[in-house]
Amino acid sequence: MSINIRFDLKQMKAFIAVAEHLHFKRAADVLFITQPALSRLIRALEEEVEAQLFQRTTRQVALTEAGRLFLHECQQVFRHIERGIELARSAAAGDIGHLTVAYNDFAINGALPAILERFKELHPNVTVELLYMPSHEQYKAIDDCLIDVGFLLGPVSMPGIKSLPVSQERMVAILPARHPLAGNTSIRVEQLKDERFIFGAASGWSLFREQSFQLCQRFGFTPNIIQEATTSIGIFGLVAANMGVSIYSECAYKIQREGVAIIPLENEHACVQTIAAWNDAYETPTAARFRALLQDLTA
Repeated sequence: MSINIRFDLKQMKAFIAVAEHLHFKRAADVLFITQPALSRLIRALEEEVEAQLFQRTTRQVALTEAGRLFLHECQQVFRHIERGIELARSAAAGDIGHLTVAYNDFAINGALPAILERFKELHPNVTVELLYMPSHEQYKAIDDCLIDVGFLLGPVSMPGIKSLPVSQERMVAILPARHPLAGNTSIRVEQLKDERFIFGAASGWSLFREQSFQLCQRFGFTPNIIQEATTSIGIFGLVAANMGVSIYSECAYKIQREGVAIIPLENEHACVQTIAAWNDAYETPTAARFRALLQDLTA
């Protein structure tokens, strides 16, 4: 059942003041209006509600049963309004809201978890949605304003997209534990030229594959890829099965896997950069808070 409400907050405030003081003059003084004006507001309200809200005599004012019930609901209305104002202000300040963050394998195994943990400590009322997305897909999602921020391989050079370096990690070789080089403290890239390689599939790892190929070609060879995997766990599993070797970021140390050895690559060009990137034309207050935290953490 729909009710056409034609009274306003001013009348409700007047009613609550009279109900709390049970005295028209004192209520009028609190509201800074005259007593006749207050009486008119209450009469108009009772007409709209179609119920007598007060019992009036020359000596006292008392709430009727209808007035008592109406008072409770009016107080609830103002509590909801106050709560709504608080929420609106918090949302405008970025203290509550929704944040969409995309990430790749290197980010989630590297710097991102600590960043998210710190953000949740500072802004516990923000809902963070995490989306796994390969780096090349993130570029399009950022350009289309589908995500607030992406953690992906850098560097990036696209109009309208801003970025911030988050981490710079060395590349490492992932070897079967029984590989002849598994006991080394470091490996030169050229020592891998005759190896069989396992790489992430091109559909999800195209940018890292390109960087890895460029690194190998710098030292005179193209990797002989004999197997591909769609995930980091798949890559590590195939290496552990002695199917071949791989190249990865040093965040590999955070991935627990028996049967593999993680050996740093010596060459100065063997590094992976993770960046945070976003569309400069699209910023919510919550996203602004997150980016401010990134600036602080990477300063």
